[in-house]
Amino acid sequence: MPDSPTTARPVSAPLDPLGLATGVGAYVLWGVLPLYFPLLQPAGAVEIIAHRVVWSLLFCLVLLAATRTWGAFVTALRNRRTVTVLAVAAVLLAINWLVFVFGILTDRVVDAALGYYINPLVTVTLAVVVLRERLRPVQWVALGFGAAAVVVITAGYGQLPWIALVLAVTFGFYGLIKNRVGRTVGAVPGLAVETLVLAPVALGYLVWMSAVGQGTFETEGAAHALILASSGIVTAIPLLLFNSAARRLPLSMLGLLQYIAPTLQLLIGVLVLHEQMPAARWWGFALVWTALAILTVDGVRTSRAQRLSRRTSALSAG
Repeated sequence: MPDSPTTARPVSAPLDPLGLATGVGAYVLWGVLPLYFPLLQPAGAVEIIAHRVVWSLLFCLVLLAATRTWGAFVTALRNRRTVTVLAVAAVLLAINWLVFVFGILTDRVVDAALGYYINPLVTVTLAVVVLRERLRPVQWVALGFGAAAVVVITAGYGQLPWIALVLAVTFGFYGLIKNRVGRTVGAVPGLAVETLVLAPVALGYLVWMSAVGQGTFETEGAAHALILASSGIVTAIPLLLFNSAARRLPLSMLGLLQYIAPTLQLLIGVLVLHEQMPAARWWGFALVWTALAILTVDGVRTSRAQRLSRRTSALSAG
């Protein structure tokens, strides 16, 4: 999933066709990832993430040269606070990637989709707990539905949907951190710093795997090696598309587009991979969808009210 949005256009601005196309493209690519990662087997989840880190870093370095943004990358590296914050973000991102890939490789794509559906609810919770924001009553109702969904699914399965919860929480904290540095560090320089932080561990792990004869990069043929190397491109391209969309679309539209990815993941899990959907899981998803509908409607109404208030203030001032 993406970095936090950069400055988007005002809600009242007409939709930019290119922004809409790049936004849809980004979320569609994220949504079909459950079809990509199984192609990397017999590599396991940890090896896949290690390759993803290394090849993403190399691809980001190429992009920095192509977009002439080396300056922003170097500036970020020289700022100790920025590096520290991005290092924390990198750890959260690595955990998120690892759990996501593990879920896909162990036939739990639906759980992964649930995690990204829950993510907006986690974001709202973090706004209260960490940022001390006050929620409107409708938002509390939405959180209640989200909590009920977790209870229903847990009761139905006899265990917490831990993959969904870990994905939602790690990406929620990741988004919070990126929101703090997103205005000063661009998407590509930021991802380059994050992967640079993770690269020594990832590269060391790959070297160790190769030394003990357990690595698949050099043993499964050229096609397998190329698919592993493509993980860098698969990581960066949707991010670039998203960054383009975030600069052209209002945040309200980005908020609606974000549901494309988990919806595609859910459809792939149920219709393509034939994962089971017992009644408890359907009820849980229904409660999550209800919560998201409440949040979306409330967000649109609040945005309209704020826009009307700004217009009224402008007319009064004039």
